[in-house]
Amino acid sequence: QTRLQAGQGYGNTLHCVLTVYRNESVAGFFKGMAFPLASIAVYSSVVFGVFSNAQRLLGERRRGAAAPALRDTALASALAGAVSVAIGTPVDLVKIRLQMQTQPLLQANIPSTPPVPGFPVYRGPMHCFRTVLQKEGITGIYRGAGAMLLRDVPGYCLYFIPYVFFCAWITPDGCISPSPASVWLAGGVAGAISWGTATPMDVVKSRLQADGVYVNRYKGILDCILQSYQSEGLKVFFRGITVNAVRGFPMSSAMFLGYELSLKAMKRDQTEANP
Repeated sequence: QTRLQAGQGYGNTLHCVLTVYRNESVAGFFKGMAFPLASIAVYSSVVFGVFSNAQRLLGERRRGAAAPALRDTALASALAGAVSVAIGTPVDLVKIRLQMQTQPLLQANIPSTPPVPGFPVYRGPMHCFRTVLQKEGITGIYRGAGAMLLRDVPGYCLYFIPYVFFCAWITPDGCISPSPASVWLAGGVAGAISWGTATPMDVVKSRLQADGVYVNRYKGILDCILQSYQSEGLKVFFRGITVNAVRGFPMSSAMFLGYELSLKAMKRDQTEANP
């Protein structure tokens, strides 16, 4: 997804997969994954915790209405999306820098001083983080945060709202909570919708965060959008949409299923401890 959005020379998803495998073998598909794997538990806990607690508090303000209103879900989703940026931006930046440091750059005025495109700049995630922090400061670590905010606030609205809607629609009348199968399906559909619609701003975020490995090409979000459109047309903002939608289904299915099953287990333990 990152290489399709911020790299060059890939005709389509299959061509990208074959090129990465041919040049870097299987290890190429796992570049930059250490930070996301180390932080995914905290990231997901914060996002789902903010959403569920905000939704509960908003519901209580409406005097305990049984079903959460659409407005409450939308506000809680937007808040979760905004909070996610604080954790997610540095993680995404490190991941993208590690994935893109050996890739051909989009056309730009490459400086004559080293490092040169194709030569690894970062030795690993911690070296990448320290290097960016030393050279660019906190603003460098949060490069692309504005684009991520514009991606995640509407993206999480289109993540949680479809999930709540599909869960209610699939769950038979009279059932207190949705079945695991309903949660899995609703979560997958919500993930595919969210990631698919978030792709245009995801492209902008990926390009802004990849920018700076060798050269700073973009001055900001608007400049990135204008340059990308002028050089590659409207289709550039839909690069990686297939990958996003396809990966969004199983990833979100597992996320929501784990969340709901964890909540049920904790509630059951509380009930047993306080009969």
